[in-house]
Amino acid sequence: MMAVLLAALAAWLWTGPDPETARLWWIRRRSQGESRSLRTRFIGRSRPSRRTAAWRAASIELCQGLAAELAAGRTAGEALARAVSAAEFPDPVALRPLIAAARDGGDVPAALLAAAPEQGGEAFRGLAACWQASVTVGAALSVLVDRVTGSLREAQAHRQDVTAQLAGPRATARLLAGLPVLGLLMAMGLGMRPLHFLLGSPAGLVCLVVGLGLDGCGLWWTHRLITHAQQA
Repeated sequence: MMAVLLAALAAWLWTGPDPETARLWWIRRRSQGESRSLRTRFIGRSRPSRRTAAWRAASIELCQGLAAELAAGRTAGEALARAVSAAEFPDPVALRPLIAAARDGGDVPAALLAAAPEQGGEAFRGLAACWQASVTVGAALSVLVDRVTGSLREAQAHRQDVTAQLAGPRATARLLAGLPVLGLLMAMGLGMRPLHFLLGSPAGLVCLVVGLGLDGCGLWWTHRLITHAQQA
């Protein structure tokens, strides 16, 4: 029975969903029309990475909506105001000045840059550049928005590909982190007293401290490598 439980625990550690997979699952739920209030409450108390992903997903919706509104023949300001209102952002209150600037003919590029979050605001900065180019040199805004939308989709697909490639190293790191616990459980199942040795003797305490330190260093190094790969 102990062997079966340990095998099941090891299988769960190996195949369990990593945080990035859970984040992608949440994005797909957003795209299927989950209510705005529930999404806002969830994102407000979630990790910064999830909030960044939510901003990026909503920004793609914004660009797609803006392109559709421009194709329908609406003016640039009206199209942007309608697209911003239709997209479901984590913080819609922060976008009210942008909607007002688009409807009243204000400084839209400045409003886009002001509304752009530090993480996940690539679309806002791209749209600000497109808007400025359209006003300054008369470039077709719809063409520029289509190019920004395409680049955002490619970046999103690349992030998903990187996430899929890093799923294996993440699962391996979790499995290695749980091996000491599995070893203790196996020893206790065989009638040994590993905790008595680890906590009841100087040599055991040294082994415990060194083991925890090495395990922690391994987890930190793996996390650092994965974070560097995601940023690159």
